[in-house]
Amino acid sequence: MKFLERPSPPTGLRRFVVRLPIHLYRMRLGRLMGDRFLLLEHIGRKSGKRRQVVLEVIERSEGGYVVCSGFGKKADWYRNLMRRPDAAIQVGRRRLDVTAHPLDPAEGGEIMARYAPRHPKAAVRLVHLMGFTVDGTVDDFRRVGRELPFLRLS
Repeated sequence: MKFLERPSPPTGLRRFVVRLPIHLYRMRLGRLMGDRFLLLEHIGRKSGKRRQVVLEVIERSEGGYVVCSGFGKKADWYRNLMRRPDAAIQVGRRRLDVTAHPLDPAEGGEIMARYAPRHPKAAVRLVHLMGFTVDGTVDDFRRVGRELPFLRLS
């Protein structure tokens, strides 16, 4: 694993494109996103207003849904959940109230090591977008997972 430079959150046209899936959920078409993505509704830590973001589900279990902040601990949605962990998610047609629980780096590493073999192409693209290069080994993905903040939404 090699760390390049953590990219900044998207702005301008790129931000508009990244946020397009939110509109699918608003039009009640969230089922088109399948169960690999979820809409997270949370409260802004400064504004107190409702905020929304679509995130990829890294892992799903009876304990909830695991998501990762690819832009690190500075991502607004991550910081908002650290301040106010109660939120709501929509996965497909289902809407659930959840509480965000941060995971320790070792657990994040193991989750990423399980994710990579299930979705190899997506995993390589995902870690590249986050500023890492990997050689494709599970150990490389495990090391990346230890560097990123993961949350369990349960």
